[in-house]
Amino acid sequence: MSEIPDSQPDKTRGRSPQNWPIDRLPGLRAEDCQALNALGIHTTLELLDRVSRGDRTQALATQLGISTHYVRKWVALSDLARVPAVGCQHCGLLLHCGIISAAQLSQTPIHKLYPQIQRLHVATLQRKDLCPSRGQVIQWIQAAWPFGLRR
Repeated sequence: MSEIPDSQPDKTRGRSPQNWPIDRLPGLRAEDCQALNALGIHTTLELLDRVSRGDRTQALATQLGISTHYVRKWVALSDLARVPAVGCQHCGLLLHCGIISAAQLSQTPIHKLYPQIQRLHVATLQRKDLCPSRGQVIQWIQAAWPFGLRR
């Protein structure tokens, strides 16, 4: 496992995006990480930067020789992971619940998101006790607010 994300000073924690090593994203194969590294993409923010200039998703997928579906998935995970309260630990959970960006997370009402998270946990893990708390999900939504304002 790679090192922890770039740390932010305490006074800005929760407002500045977190930057994770690309291999920390859930579901990325080692070969995909190596291919991204060969293209100079070592972190989640580098991936977001690479695809944000115009529509570069297709170009990156072509360079990697893979479907754009995978690149879009990695971009969505990277965008969610930059929310400090979410990180790489919970970005996959949110993606499976249909949240594809930090901006969308910032606009999602807790009364809609939390039941989805609970259903997903029970359906996949058969354990409700491992589900993040309602308070934790509220923190994710609040931490995503600055990212929602940028769009």
